[in-house]
Amino acid sequence: MKPLPPPADPATRHLVDAARRTARGSLSRRGLLGGALLGAGATALSACAPPAPPAAGGSTAPALPEDLSATEKTVDFANWTAYLDYDEDTKKYPTLEAFIAATGITATYSEDIDDNDTYFNKIAPQLRAKQDIGKDIFVFTDWMANRVIRDQLCQPLELIRMPHAANLLDSLKDVSFDPGRQHSLTWQSGFGGIGYDRSKVGRDLKSIDDLWADDLKGKVVVLSEFRDTLGLIMMSQGVDISRDFGKAQFEAAVAEIDKRISDGYIRRVKGNSYIEDLKSGNAIAGIVWSGDLFVLRAETENDSWQFQIPESGGTLWSDNMMIPITSRHRRNAMALMDYYYQPEVAAQVAAYVNYVCPVQGAQAEMEKIDPELAKSPFIFPSESYIKDNNILGFRALKPQEDADYGAAWAKVVGN
Repeated sequence: MKPLPPPADPATRHLVDAARRTARGSLSRRGLLGGALLGAGATALSACAPPAPPAAGGSTAPALPEDLSATEKTVDFANWTAYLDYDEDTKKYPTLEAFIAATGITATYSEDIDDNDTYFNKIAPQLRAKQDIGKDIFVFTDWMANRVIRDQLCQPLELIRMPHAANLLDSLKDVSFDPGRQHSLTWQSGFGGIGYDRSKVGRDLKSIDDLWADDLKGKVVVLSEFRDTLGLIMMSQGVDISRDFGKAQFEAAVAEIDKRISDGYIRRVKGNSYIEDLKSGNAIAGIVWSGDLFVLRAETENDSWQFQIPESGGTLWSDNMMIPITSRHRRNAMALMDYYYQPEVAAQVAAYVNYVCPVQGAQAEMEKIDPELAKSPFIFPSESYIKDNNILGFRALKPQEDADYGAAWAKVVGN
């Protein structure tokens, strides 16, 4: 089938073109920002906060390891795939290189995280035993960040040493799992929805049910994060995931996924690595995260990849930077976290990853370098965009619900 033309919407088309230029390492926003990475700003932005997980517990502060930041000028950052500006030509991360040049701190970056549960289960035994995991920053979604803070597996932040942290959007400053942001800072936020290659599908996919067409059988991937996959399924079944739904409603969504796996419609249930199935062509549609589709367009040079908020609505989430309890480079880590809260730097990252930016002032900086990109609802969504598209956060689960629902999901996906 002949490839379809690029998206007609100017803002979306511009977003794709920008991501492609950045991915190729040619003249881009990244190059334009290169000489101005250390400024600051305080223009407020409009955004929608995800739902607040249950409040963190713990009454006794954990003992912290000796901080060696003054003598060991290093910091090791573990993050998710395609989540930081990257230059294909140099094979480096431009904003990270600028941080190294400005501070003299050697920063190492790795895409270690594919799924919240998988990564947490890998490192939690070491953290609980106070064994160094070799990381100074890791990134978890709200609900898992709540668990990390509740179990005292991360270190408190010294906000007095992080002046740019005040640029966090007001709507994200007081989440119940970390009141006053004493242990975490939002890295990015984003949407869950439908992704597909229109040149291969041959039509638009507007609803979750559209994924279960016979010609897509065995060519669909869905996320292993159940709050996105099951959240979207529940919304398609008429459930408000932001409110107090019950076990029966959750189980109905689990049953739907179980059926689609058994019937052969779903090829894989995967973490962040689902994007490899889309790149290879083994899958041509799925339940995906918003920013990944724009990076996919740029990397494959295929404008037919589409991201769609389903007619029944989309999910909203945030990922958070934290310092592991075993890190011996706490102040170096805080310096790096604070650096990414400078609006100029945040705008540069947002131009590459295309996720919702959590930094006040970043939209104003984006307007200076690319007015069209600054209008993107995928980076700077308005309250009306969130409301009109019925984009909701998955409600906080009680501890027993979390355990029961997680076990039910694991049984279906075979973990």
